[in-house]
Amino acid sequence: MSKFWSPIVVTLHPYVAGEQPAIANLTKLNTNENPWGPSPRALDAIRTATDDNLRLYPDPSAKKLKETLAAYHGVSPDEIFVGNGSDEVLAFIFAGLLKHDAPLLYPDITYSFYPTYSRFFDIETKTIPLDDSLSIRIDDYHIDCGGIILPNPNAPTGIGLPLSDIQRLVATHPDQVVAIDEAYVDFGGETAIPLVRDHDNLIVVRTFSKSRSLAGMRVGYAVAQRPLIEALERLKDSFNSYPLDRLAQVAAIASIEDEDWFVTHRDKLIANRAWLSEQLEARGFDILPSQANFIFARKPGWEGKLLATALRERAILVRHFNQPRIADFLRISIGTEEQCERLVSALDSILA
Repeated sequence: MSKFWSPIVVTLHPYVAGEQPAIANLTKLNTNENPWGPSPRALDAIRTATDDNLRLYPDPSAKKLKETLAAYHGVSPDEIFVGNGSDEVLAFIFAGLLKHDAPLLYPDITYSFYPTYSRFFDIETKTIPLDDSLSIRIDDYHIDCGGIILPNPNAPTGIGLPLSDIQRLVATHPDQVVAIDEAYVDFGGETAIPLVRDHDNLIVVRTFSKSRSLAGMRVGYAVAQRPLIEALERLKDSFNSYPLDRLAQVAAIASIEDEDWFVTHRDKLIANRAWLSEQLEARGFDILPSQANFIFARKPGWEGKLLATALRERAILVRHFNQPRIADFLRISIGTEEQCERLVSALDSILA
C-alpha cells in the first residue's frame, strides 16, 4: 500500500486472470482460448493493414465493423456497440445500465469479473444461488431488482439456458436492464440477439476471443436497441474515443466474413468436447452438460486442487476455483485432439 493511492485503490479486489506461464511443452487448458489459430483471412487483413497508416488514429466509431456485425446478426449498425474485449463492454454496461437503487442480480457461481465490477462501480448486488445441479433457475430471478446479468452458457459450469427462459426473464422485468453475456454461446447455446427487436431492456454481449480465436486482439461488442447503445457510447466517448485499433477492426471484419473457417473449427471443438467428456466419464468423473468450449468436471474422492497440481507437474494447466460448492471441480478448456489425449493419459497416470 502506498500513501499516494486514492481511497478506491485500497478497497479493490482485482480480477485474477488464468495463469499464462512460460513452461516448456505446455498443454494449456486453463483460459478457454481456442486451440486453433484465427481465420487465415483475419491474419492476411492484419498483414495488409500493417503499413504507414498505423501513424493515423483508427476510426473511433468502427463504422465498417459495426456494419459487418449488423449484417451478420440482422440488426441495424446503430444497435451495435464495440469495445476493447467484452470485458470493457461489460464495464460500460455495469457503470451505465446496471447501477441503480435496487440490487443487481447475478448467480452465486459465475464469471468472477461481475463481483469485481460491482465493487469497482459501487453497485449493490444480490447473488442468486445455482440449484443443486449447478444450473440457473430463471424463476429465482423474479424478484425486485435494479438489473440482471447472466452468462449464457454460464461460466465456469458451461450449462446453458434455452432461449425461452431468457425471453421469459426479459418479459418479467420490463423496467430493468437484462444483460446476457454470450462469450461461449457459439459452442452450442442459443443466442438472445433475435429477442432484441421486441425488448428494449435487453442487451447481449459477445466476444471474438473464443469461437473466433482473436483473444489477442481484444474485440467485444454488444447488441441492443438504440437507447441502451447510446448510453454506452456516451460513456465510451467520455473515457476513450479510440477503444479498437486499426488491426483489431480489420481482423474482426475478416473473421466474420470467413464463415467456413468459423463453422469448421467450431464443429471440431464440439466433437473434441464430446470425446473428452466420454473419456472422463469412463474414468469415473462427474461431468456437467456443457455448451461452452470447456467442461466442468470432478473426480469423486479427489480434491480438485490436488488434481490440478498433479496435472501442472506434468505441464498440463487446467483452472481450479477454490470456492464453496465447486472446490472439487476443474474447468478444462477443450484443446486439439492431441491435447485432449495428453490430458487423458496424464489423468490415467495420476489416478493409478
